[in-house]
Amino acid sequence: MRWLGGVAIVVFYIYVFHVYVVSPLTLRWKGIYGEADYPTEYSIRGIDISHHQGTIDWEKLQTAKIGDEPVRFVFIKATEGKSLLDENFNSNFYNAREYGFIRGAYHYFKPKVPARQQAEYFLKQVHLEEGDLPPVLDIEETGGLSPQALRECALTWLNIVEKKCGVKPILYTYYKFRTQYLNTPEFEAYPYWLAHYYVKEVAYKGEWKFWQHTDCGKLPGIKGDVDLNVYNGSMYDLRQLMIGEE
Repeated sequence: MRWLGGVAIVVFYIYVFHVYVVSPLTLRWKGIYGEADYPTEYSIRGIDISHHQGTIDWEKLQTAKIGDEPVRFVFIKATEGKSLLDENFNSNFYNAREYGFIRGAYHYFKPKVPARQQAEYFLKQVHLEEGDLPPVLDIEETGGLSPQALRECALTWLNIVEKKCGVKPILYTYYKFRTQYLNTPEFEAYPYWLAHYYVKEVAYKGEWKFWQHTDCGKLPGIKGDVDLNVYNGSMYDLRQLMIGEE
């Protein structure tokens, strides 16, 4: 009996080690070597880009596929803080529409910079049009602020941009950041774009619209890695989210 008990304990620890260590690392290495497992239950796929992707060959990207599905939407980095415009934003934003993609623009939030100044800078640089996705607030760092102060800053940006654009902005952040810092009821009103890599399914229990599931995607027309995303819904639902659609 002691021997059987010892075997059971060993088996248990091997199982735990595999689930929490081996499996996540396996998914990570698959992503790095271009063998990423794509979430099969979602058919609407997209990417997000910035100057880190360099000059994109949009003709090749236009016919690229993620798994068996075409690239439908592209989120593009626009601004950061109160004075940084992504060097490739204007060309990427223009080409995304010219080549038939549903496009969106995001702002990378710097907590130590006044939120109003950041919102005003984003609105000065980005001119969204009918058919574009709502503006995106990308918030990933606390800047040493308390959770309450961080939430107040984020809501300031969201409220200013919503008033100007007439739509609820999309909130982007990774899973743990959302659950630790942006988990109060007022944030439930904003469409959520979830960053959660190298997992087979979303652990977040609330509602979400987009899932950035890997940062190691490979696509024709883009040199190096690119973030891959899925939309949680139908194409009809996605179009309802777009500016000017009802």
